[in-house]
Amino acid sequence: MRVLSSPGRLAVGDMRICLRERVHRRDAAVVRRITDSSGFFSAAEAEVAAELVQTRLARGAASGYYFLFADADPPVGQTVGYSCFGPIACTQDSFDLYWIAVLDRCRGIGLGNLLIAQTERLIQGMGGGRIYVETSSRGQYAPTRHFYTGRGYSQQACIPDFYAPGDGKIIYVKELLK
Repeated sequence: MRVLSSPGRLAVGDMRICLRERVHRRDAAVVRRITDSSGFFSAAEAEVAAELVQTRLARGAASGYYFLFADADPPVGQTVGYSCFGPIACTQDSFDLYWIAVLDRCRGIGLGNLLIAQTERLIQGMGGGRIYVETSSRGQYAPTRHFYTGRGYSQQACIPDFYAPGDGKIIYVKELLK
């Protein structure tokens, strides 16, 4: 990733990316398109992801949901990835990373790295000291688990059969530097 001469523009692979936190009405459909493209999420899960956008639009910061979108300049000209995160109620400085996803055809060029690094900075700026993320234990999610461990997240728990028989919940945690 390299910073371009324009403020707020980053280069990832051959794409120029602009990161934004502001949520637009069209982002519910954008989130649905990104999660659908991954092949990892069920229709119900993709719907939940889109509903979080609607909740943020309706309630603002009071929703507890914050977003970071990666918008590609032309030739792509669309949102190609996003993260959704928020503080965990009744904790001092813990945050959940609810979603991080990249449009399937844009995976493997560093967008996930960019999104998670910038999301961590935003969380830190909000007073966050610890980030929790959960994922599935199914084999399909091995690259996801590798992604988290490769960025300093450590596995703290595994709850067998949480999502379904044979599909456990794995919880990762990362301590942010203060």
